[in-house]
Amino acid sequence: MILTTTPTVEGKTIRDYCGLVTGEAIIGTNVFRDFFANVRDIVGGRSAAYERELKKARELAIDEIEAAARDLGADAVVGIDLDYEVVGPDGSMMMVSVNGTAVTLG
Repeated sequence: MILTTTPTVEGKTIRDYCGLVTGEAIIGTNVFRDFFANVRDIVGGRSAAYERELKKARELAIDEIEAAARDLGADAVVGIDLDYEVVGPDGSMMMVSVNGTAVTLG
């Protein structure tokens, strides 16, 4: 499965548009994890614990669009867009959403 942020795949022709595919993943934060991430995990202004969680969420959302595209008979997803949003009443969760267009290539 080809996954790309570009509207086309170089060297390939889009034969059919199968439809929009989306994937979402929400990660929650934990008060203790927040505290310890702030105290011992920040190096150069970066938190490895948060980065690992965001990577997992992004990979889950991408896996969802890939599965949805396969279900539609597609062999690629073009025009992929990734968005990150803070959600929840106190901003304690992060949502990663991914969308794109499932296509078949010729």
